Amino acid sequence: MVRKDAIIRLHKQLLNRRDELKKLVNESSEGSSGSQSSVEDSGDAAIRETRQDLESHLAEIEYKELMQIRRAISLIQEGRYGHCESCNKNIPIARLKAVPYTMFCVSCAQQRESMGLSTSDVHGDWENAYEFEGRLNDQEVRIHDLDLEK
Repeated sequence: MVRKDAIIRLHKQLLNRRDELKKLVNESSEGSSGSQSSVEDSGDAAIRETRQDLESHLAEIEYKELMQIRRAISLIQEGRYGHCESCNKNIPIARLKAVPYTMFCVSCAQQRESMGLSTSDVHGDWENAYEFEGRLNDQEVRIHDLDLEK
């Protein structure tokens, strides 16, 4: 019951953070079409470009966090939240409080990081996943083994 109560509180926190991030992402996309001064020296232009790059990078980080939060919320609704995507054990509540949208327990996250795989998005790093799978299963594939008709 304690775990269920903690997950309910985390769900509320995730919903609040999701709403905050939605506003930030919308504001940054609306503000990206800002006007620029017609009289601008090279220093001003460099500062403006640096500021735009920084704002773009921050917007990207916020968007990624928003996607992770949405995934965590959907897992809560499906009743699968708080289970490690790798080993399927319960993720400790302390870890969920620290990173409420995490998909991995600490040991599996450390393993993934040591292999060079992302711990933030299960579905995002296909190239590394393919290379890792190839290292585990080193078989020769011939062109006629592939079904290219589909």
